[in-house]
Amino acid sequence: MASITLKDKIGYGFGDMASSMFWKIFGMYLLFFYTKVFGISPAAAGTMFLLTRIWDAVNDPLMGIVADRTRSRWGRYRPYLLWFAVPFALVGVATFYTPDFGESGRLAYAYITYTLMMMVYTAVNVPYASLLGVMSPHPKERNILSSYRMFFAFVGSFITFMLLQPLVDFFSGIFDAGGAVVASAADAASISRSPTGWVAAVAVIGAICALLFYLCFRLTRERVKPVNENESASIKQDLRNLARNSPWWILMGSGLAALLFNAIRDSVALFYFADYVRITYKTPLLGWSVATIYLLVGQAANMVGVALAAPLSNRYGKKKTYMAAMSAAALLSAFFFMLEPHQIVLIMALQVLISICAGYVLPLLWSMYADIVDHQELKTNRRATGLIFSSSSMSQKMGWAFGAALSGWLLAWFGYDQTAAVQSGSAIFGVRLMLSWLPAVSCLLAVLGMMFYPLSERRVKEIAEELEARRAAK
Repeated sequence: MASITLKDKIGYGFGDMASSMFWKIFGMYLLFFYTKVFGISPAAAGTMFLLTRIWDAVNDPLMGIVADRTRSRWGRYRPYLLWFAVPFALVGVATFYTPDFGESGRLAYAYITYTLMMMVYTAVNVPYASLLGVMSPHPKERNILSSYRMFFAFVGSFITFMLLQPLVDFFSGIFDAGGAVVASAADAASISRSPTGWVAAVAVIGAICALLFYLCFRLTRERVKPVNENESASIKQDLRNLARNSPWWILMGSGLAALLFNAIRDSVALFYFADYVRITYKTPLLGWSVATIYLLVGQAANMVGVALAAPLSNRYGKKKTYMAAMSAAALLSAFFFMLEPHQIVLIMALQVLISICAGYVLPLLWSMYADIVDHQELKTNRRATGLIFSSSSMSQKMGWAFGAALSGWLLAWFGYDQTAAVQSGSAIFGVRLMLSWLPAVSCLLAVLGMMFYPLSERRVKEIAEELEARRAAK
């Protein structure tokens, strides 16, 4: 079987570059948008995140089952990149449109559009993730593909953070009679509150995403065929096999904790700078605020972590390096609580170190799910790639669901008032807590789960060799 090419690697990376551009908007900006621009309370937004994402997480295994049974001249998983590229962009723009409704009407609109957005995201992202399991049968090549995927994902996030705030501010100036809509000096240091500015900026990002999905479709190929290609596929049996797969359960739990760590930190970052740091500086030309610089620094550091993932995990093993990175992230996150608003250099330095750890961990998770696909095929003679990779997407969404919901609820519990120019001491304490101690606890839970993960590097290699022998015999 031919090895993967540079074209495969870049093409596969384009897919998560597109997904990540919108996913980071959801993770970093959506709670801020819903409370400060759209006009609903943090508690209502948190509840909406939880309900819509739990529903969406249920759709992930269903999409995986559908993708596993898709037959087309382009393969099983690639066609969805073509079919859903444009709907992905259009529904994303609708999500950031603010209708002229009352609060109840806007909340209903938010439920409908965000639910649709997550369903379209599932329809394109679950098959995309499953591509990793069929582009190459070799564990080390999968590590490389996974690293390319995450590196391009962070490039996409970097571009989003680089462009979104200037675009929102730019379109606000055009559509709102030259006035970026801000309510205080703190907002001036963050991002415009103009609804038209937001929807126009997201439209630009959406067009880029659609193009990247199409390029991913064109540049990738599906190479790995199941040992029993013509076997009658039983959904019930696939689900039963998955339920009996103990490494899958362990990775699901550990991955959920790792994603919860990211979700909580990301959800409150803009609040941290708008309400605690409150520095109004913006860079010349592009007008980046300190908050935007913080996000850009984090994405650059994420890319460093991704670049380290493949060589270090190939040398020391995925399990050991995953646990080391999560332990370091826990310790560094705890230190974040002690920082004062004027300590910008230390804030940025900790962001760099924590983001390297996060960037290192994420490609390992995707590569380990590919190992679990092989493990289950060896045990059951059924290769349910889409179903298993959909579970990784499900854990990602559940992590973000609980993280975003918890962030919204905690903001309300600590007394955060989205209409106030200056927040109370209790609200500020809550924001600081959510950027430090709560993520640290999530990291430790991820380490605890990984301690029980049974697929060592040696065992993964043995499984791959045995499956290759079976395919050769067929």
